[in-house]
Amino acid sequence: MITNNIQAVFIDRDGTIGGTGHFIHPKEFTPYPFSKTAFQLLKDNDIKMFACTNQHRISRGQATIDEFYDEFMSLGCDDAFICPHSPADGCNCHKPNPGLLLEASRKYNLNLLKTVFIGDVGSTDMLAAHSVGAIKILVLTGWGNSSLNQHRQKWANVEPDYIAGNLLSAVRWIIDQNKL
Repeated sequence: MITNNIQAVFIDRDGTIGGTGHFIHPKEFTPYPFSKTAFQLLKDNDIKMFACTNQHRISRGQATIDEFYDEFMSLGCDDAFICPHSPADGCNCHKPNPGLLLEASRKYNLNLLKTVFIGDVGSTDMLAAHSVGAIKILVLTGWGNSSLNQHRQKWANVEPDYIAGNLLSAVRWIIDQNKL
């Protein structure tokens, strides 16, 4: 299921790193208390960490891509891949489309089969990860619980590789699996 040479971990923002799953402006966003520990574990294990998020409020002028990028860099991410478009725009970068992951793959010469995606929404995060063969971890924070239960039909043909209580549990699982 997981190889012992994970090249990178993609992490969704809202509901995975912090917040409720709803939009929170970068100036007001607070990571969960365990998120910084999870980030440090990835760094300690030399695993690249990339934010991967849909932020259509950018297209409405409610925040800028630079505000989100600066937020992710302040959290210790190695880079951030942000879709600023509305879902109706039909772009290739809005998850569940794989554009953000493919961009990261080109930029960092990644084999996406050796990456992990951690997110709280099956119909976006898990489907995007599945489309490129990445390892899929659904966290139960944010929308995770409802995504797994009430909204499972939206991504019924895809199974997460692991279901974690939160980001820290997901990262610990990755590190444990990576040592096998």
